[in-house]
This record gives sequence, structure tokens and C-alpha cells, in this order.
Amino acid sequence: MSRSMALVVAALVVLAALRTSPAAAEIQRGVRREVSYDGRALIVDGTRRMLFSGEMHYTRSTPEMWPTLIAKAKEGGLDVIQTYVFWNVHEPAKGQYNFMGRYDLVKFIKEIQAQGLYVSLRIGPFIEAEWKYGGFPFWLHDVSNITFRSDNEPFKQHMQRFVTQIVNMMKHEGLYYPQGGPIIISQIENEYQMVQPAFGSSGPRYVHWAASMAVNLQTGVPWMMCKQDDAPNPVINSCNGRICGETFVGPNSPNKPALWTENWTSRFLTYGSDTKLRSPEDIAFAVALFIARKKGSFVNYYMYHGGTNFGRFASSYVTTSYYDGAPLDEYGLIWQPTWGHLRELHAVVKQSSEPLLFGKYSGFLLGQEQEAHVFETESKCVAFLVNFDKSQMPKVTFRHISFQLAPKSISILSDCRRVVYETAKVKAQHGSRTAEVVQSLSDINTWKAFKEPIPLDVKKAMYTTKQLLEQLSVTKDETDYLWYTVSYDYRPIGDGQLVLLNVESRAHIVHAFVNNQYVGSVHGSHDEGGDIILKTRIFLKEGQNTISLLNVMVGSPDSGAHMERRVFGIRKVTIQKGKQSELLKNKLWGYQVGLFGERNHIYTQGGSHSIEWVTINNTTYHPLTWYKTTFETPAGNDAVALNLAGMGKGEVWINGESIGRYWVSFKAPSGNPSQSMYHVPRYFLKPQGNTLVLFEEMGGNPKQITVNTVSVRSRGNAGLFG
Repeated sequence: MSRSMALVVAALVVLAALRTSPAAAEIQRGVRREVSYDGRALIVDGTRRMLFSGEMHYTRSTPEMWPTLIAKAKEGGLDVIQTYVFWNVHEPAKGQYNFMGRYDLVKFIKEIQAQGLYVSLRIGPFIEAEWKYGGFPFWLHDVSNITFRSDNEPFKQHMQRFVTQIVNMMKHEGLYYPQGGPIIISQIENEYQMVQPAFGSSGPRYVHWAASMAVNLQTGVPWMMCKQDDAPNPVINSCNGRICGETFVGPNSPNKPALWTENWTSRFLTYGSDTKLRSPEDIAFAVALFIARKKGSFVNYYMYHGGTNFGRFASSYVTTSYYDGAPLDEYGLIWQPTWGHLRELHAVVKQSSEPLLFGKYSGFLLGQEQEAHVFETESKCVAFLVNFDKSQMPKVTFRHISFQLAPKSISILSDCRRVVYETAKVKAQHGSRTAEVVQSLSDINTWKAFKEPIPLDVKKAMYTTKQLLEQLSVTKDETDYLWYTVSYDYRPIGDGQLVLLNVESRAHIVHAFVNNQYVGSVHGSHDEGGDIILKTRIFLKEGQNTISLLNVMVGSPDSGAHMERRVFGIRKVTIQKGKQSELLKNKLWGYQVGLFGERNHIYTQGGSHSIEWVTINNTTYHPLTWYKTTFETPAGNDAVALNLAGMGKGEVWINGESIGRYWVSFKAPSGNPSQSMYHVPRYFLKPQGNTLVLFEEMGGNPKQITVNTVSVRSRGNAGLFG
């Protein structure tokens, strides 16, 4: 078949698919497909809709996982899948676009459509999302005279260009609802109100520009701004948080509905912190209160599936595992009883959607900490009886019927008489997640090692300068690592002189070496900003000594005003000899961006052959060492994970694919690692003979690594999910 004939056939196939799709058939029949809104709800095809939505990020899973994730969300009672659009994965270099593999946004949206759900598209393009640089591509940092997220022409030009690119792509693929697609609402900007005061009069101008720019793109569906109480008409202001039923100021116009774009189902985890799960009872209480108090008609769970921060995309100190306690866990397994308890809530609310969306509302007190919220039409009625008291079980009388309310609970009454759901009463089955060891990598003979070279000659550095440079400006956020190297001429004064090395840095970790010997490390934490300070005794030889400092970022910032002005890297280095202190700022410094192993891609099959790997012995586990081995793919379909509890800090690759950073040596207050299990998507695995490469900064023991399968089993309704 000729190429031209093949193209004709392909076009006919596409046309046939369009003709047979339900949405296209509706359009051909003249059926109205439109989305609007009023003061009660989003209106789809002329009907107010009560919508439950779940956040899933296509970048945090794999295309092979998408169908199952979406199906489980639909089974959980969701109507909508919500996602951010990630600018820095789609335009990693200015004008060069990537929508392949995990970044295939169109494929993700079409899969959602194929399963009969709607899409809420959060274009941003600033997203925060615990994602490196808040979703901005780092090249934006180097645009002349730019000020992010302000009434600044260079920034607005690039923002408008990217947003327009995404909107035009969606239009070209026919993905907006009036075209027959699933997208019913979009978001511009993200939580701008949090930083707006820092921009003075430029802030409000920027908000109005962003809203106008978005609306003028004529998508045919509404736009929203979250955490922006003064979102300009016709853009809808929406709420983010844990308790929007209490904190949301409400729509800023009587003609706008109450939307909750982020109901936080857990809390994102950072290294050095313990997991803080949110109970299903608490989530359900918050949802029911938002519907009752605020007449809420759209609730999105952030996250419904959290997923995995593959590669280096997690922001500062954020773990590779993301929102593992969401209704669908990191592996896509159903997290019980949260998933089931919310599923029941969705079904109950949907059964009362008519009075909720069209009924007359009334609210009144039943006691000091008890409320009633009633929605009623001529034929139907639903009531929400709220008890805020966290310890007491009061009896209340509602419409001549006595009800006993559980502590901190909401009872939903069908027909305003019969309790059909209690937020504090979990009927859903509980589950237990287990990780079974299927392969131990303890055989020392299967491991090979390569010692990362430490730069020792300033003159052989990538470049030199007599100043301490800002880290991200040098690395362009393409690596976590930057070497600072300096030569120091030491002249001892007397015997046994105490010599101290002092390093002040705004990075996250500093590893120090003197004359190729490790002398110490220091690191910061997510909750403690500012400089980290390394102060350690060193031994110098008379004459020239080489001080090599490896400055490490564990993710770049994802939020805050004026991100383009943030500075990282080493700020000050001194040598203290007795009572004398010598500042090394104006010395000639050599710089090396990234690691030798990174630059030579030794974690890939091709790059691995470019170096000489050596065998390891039982006692030698040095800092800054690469390790390599192979393992077999576990049988079956269960999720796969590596247990890295015996390691320190670094990054892992499976068959050349990075499964993310690990940092198990940074213990949480409980004494446990914040994360020790690391997800390996089955798509990354071969039928047999998988290559595992990791870079270890601290000196962990790779022989303790195990390959595990992860699964969930149900066990009645008593106990907690593990």
C-alpha cells in the first residue's frame, strides 16, 4: 500500500470513528452540547449537575495504568477526572514540545472520555503541585527582565503562548464539551491570592489580564480560579483546602456556583516527616458540610490517585511517593475504607440531587454545636444534621423525630426523615496492604560498583571564576548536583593546630571532601528554611590542598512570590586555623555541573558499557558510589516495589527509567524512614533480566535491597488500612 493510500485509509477510519461516537452522533442530530453555570451548579446540556471529581496526574503514573485508574475512579462514584497541565514536561526547552509517553495529555483525556467521565483541565500554567519549579520550565528563569506571575510583558507573552498552545491542541482534538469532548471546565492560574500582596498594584492587573486572556480563547466551557476570592467575571472563584465548608467565603457573585477544586485527602509527604493520613470519616464530614452549608455542587479530591514522582520532578524535600493515602494509593490499589466510604457518600448525594440543585434551602441551629441544613422541592426533601462536638453524642429533634448524632458527624436524611448515611459510621470493608519479598539482592557476586570521581584539579573544571555562583543558575535545574572545588595553600603554625572547615549553603545537602577524602555532610529539612551550615575538623597537608564540595538540591522550589529571584548554592566558605579565620570567597573556584555518571548516562544500557564496573566486597560501601545488578520480573500482575531501607540517599533507575530519588537515611520523628518502598511500574520491566542502577550518596548497603510485590486484601470492617 502506498503512503498516500495509507493516509487516506487512516483518515477514513478516523471519520468512521467520529461518525459512530455518541458525542458526534448527538452533534449530527442537533443535540445541544454546552456547558454554562448559574448560582447553584455547572449546567451541562441545560441541566444542573452535582459533580464529584478526582485529581489524577498523567505524569505521575504510566499510560498502561490510566485505564484501570480511571475505571476505579468511576466505580468509586466520580463524574470528573481533574488534572494539571505540566508546562515543564511539555516544553522542556523553549519551543521544543514533548507530548509522548507519560506526557501524552491527549491520550489521557481520550481515555477518560472513553470511560464516560468528564475532564476538569487545570492549565495554570503555574501549578505548584509539589512539582519542581511549580511546573514552570527553568528556561523561563533566564528570560530577560522577567517577573513571574505579574503584570510583566515577558512573562505574560510566554504564559499566553503556552496556554494558547494547550487550548488549540484541545480544540484540534475536539476535546472541549461543545465539540463532543469531555472537558467541561478549565482553570487559569493557581492559588494566586496567596502571593498577590507581594506584587503590589501589579497583582490585580495580572489577575484581570489572566482572566481576560483565558476567556478570550473561547473554549466554550467556563473558567475558574482557585483561592482567588476576587476572580473577575465570568471566571468562577473556587476553594482549596481541607474544610471548605467552613473556610470558603463563597462565590463572589450570586450567579456563580460553589466549587471545591482541592479537597486534600491526605498531606503530601516530605523527607524527615511521618505520614499523616486523613480519616475517611473526616473527609466525608468535610464533603457533606460543603454541600450543606455552601450549597456546593462540585467537589474534587486532591489527590484521588497520587502516584509517583518519577525522576527529579518532586519539589524541595518532597518524597517520590505522592499522596499514597489517597482513595487510590500510589500503586493504583483501592485504599480502603476511604474509597468505599466516599463511594457510599457519592451515591447518597446523587440520589438527592434534585432537591440539592433545585430545592429551596433553609438552615438553622439544633443546639450549641448542632445545625440542620434542608433542601426541599414540592415532592422531595433532603436534610443534613451536623454535629460539630468532637466528644458528645447529643440527641436532637428534627421535624418531630428524635435523632442521636455521633461525635463530629453529619447525618444525611432522605425525605428529611430517614438516615441513609452517617459520615462517622464507616460501613465499607477495610483492607490491608502487604509487601511480599519475592527476590533478595543479597548475593554480593551479582553487584558491580563504580566510584563517582571527585574533582581534584581546579584547572580541569568545566569553568572557573573567582566567586561563589548560585546553583540553579548554573545547573539550569537539569541535575541535583553541583561541585564547587578550590585549591588551598596551607602553612601550619605550630604542631597539632586545630583546623576547621565552615561551609554555609542554601542548598539542601553539602558533602565535603579534602584531598579526595570524605570529611562530612550536612542537610536541611522542608520545614526549616535558610542556610545549612557544615562545620567539621579537617587535616591539611603543608602546601596545596584540594577542597571539593558537592552541593545537592533535593528538588527545586514549587511556590512563593518571585520564584525567579530565589537563590541556592554555597554562600560562604572559611578555613579556621586556631583563632584565625580565612574567607575563601575570592579564591579561584572550579565548577562541575552534575555527576560523571549522569553526564555519561551510565544508568542506561549504552552508557553502562562506557565505564569499568568493579566487584565489591562485604565491607566497602563508600559515599558517592554507583551500583549495578539485575533482577527478574516477579510473576503475576501485582504491583512491584523495591525496599531500599538499607540505603542512604540517591536515585534509582530500572532499565534506564528513573523511579525517583530515595532518602531513607533521613529518619522521621518516629525513627522510621519517611519512605522505604519505591514503586516500579510493570511497564518499566522486561520479561526477564532487568537492570537496576542506583547512585548512593551516603554509603548504604545495596545487598539489603529486596524486590517486593504489593497487594491488598479485604478483612471485614474492623481495623485500619495498613
